[in-house]
Amino acid sequence: MLLVVGVWTFLRALLFGSTAIALENLALRHQLRVLQRSVRRPRLARWDRILWVWLCRVWAGWRSSLVIVQPATVLAWHRRGFQLYWRWKSRPNPVGRPKLAAELRHLIRRMARENPTWGRRRIQAELALLGHEVAELTIPKYMHRPSPRPSPTWRAFLTAHARELVAIDFFVVPTLTFRLLFAFVVLRHHRRELVHFNVTDHPTAAWTARQLVEAFPDDTAPTYLLRDRDGVYGEELVRHVQSLGIRQVLTAPRAPWQNPFVERVIGSIRRECLDHFLILNEAHLRRLLRGYRGYYNTARPHQSLDNNSPQPRVVEPPPRGRIVAIPQVGGLHHRYQRVA
Repeated sequence: MLLVVGVWTFLRALLFGSTAIALENLALRHQLRVLQRSVRRPRLARWDRILWVWLCRVWAGWRSSLVIVQPATVLAWHRRGFQLYWRWKSRPNPVGRPKLAAELRHLIRRMARENPTWGRRRIQAELALLGHEVAELTIPKYMHRPSPRPSPTWRAFLTAHARELVAIDFFVVPTLTFRLLFAFVVLRHHRRELVHFNVTDHPTAAWTARQLVEAFPDDTAPTYLLRDRDGVYGEELVRHVQSLGIRQVLTAPRAPWQNPFVERVIGSIRRECLDHFLILNEAHLRRLLRGYRGYYNTARPHQSLDNNSPQPRVVEPPPRGRIVAIPQVGGLHHRYQRVA
């Protein structure tokens, strides 16, 4: 529109002479004065400002023709444009961590939602086994729930004999009818593997000795057996242990921290399994422990095992197919793997 007005003014100057142009300018200026008296502050569009900035650069007499605003306003517009131009020229490059792909973000939220007891380290280990390398501090950003505080890890002891060391212990589980059941677990220290478990309502030394025989048939018995000083471990157990060629290592009285790995696995069994179920009877508890043992040994990542399971899992790269979730322990946990 401004270009059309400029061309029309130029043609009128050529055809009608300077007198007609001077009279037209007088009429236009008078109308501007009337508008200034009527409108206290006119509103200008962006293109109006751009036009006057351009005129002040190419026309020396622009100040005498400017009526609608003050000349200082046009100069301020020009300085503002100069600032915006150089701000655009010197804009910083984007910094910070690159955003994860949408598929990976959804996968992190899915793992956090389907596994309420998992923290960022557990999810990081599961992603690594699926072929996704994600920083540990990136995962809480997409979990959409606070990450639980990491539990302190137990220091390894008797490192030189870790392959030949197992630990045993009992823990009590109440049932729906307030009956107390005793669960017996056998843990191998080398790979934190749950070797054996069983349940009874009346533990004895003979029953415990029979569990050790079932846990280590033939020539698979370890060299050392770590246990506490519970009265259930009687003389009959001592005789069976000696017949298997196993040396017993007893902890100090009331010192569960001296048998840390089995105490830790009992805590994991409670937090990740038993605390989420009402135990009906002995058979129900045995089924739950059997399911958790399979999940614990074949699927659950361990920080002390380079974020792998006791029975090592292989890394599955993305080309192997899409990711599917396999429910474990009655759907309380899931194992993720790729299928073609």
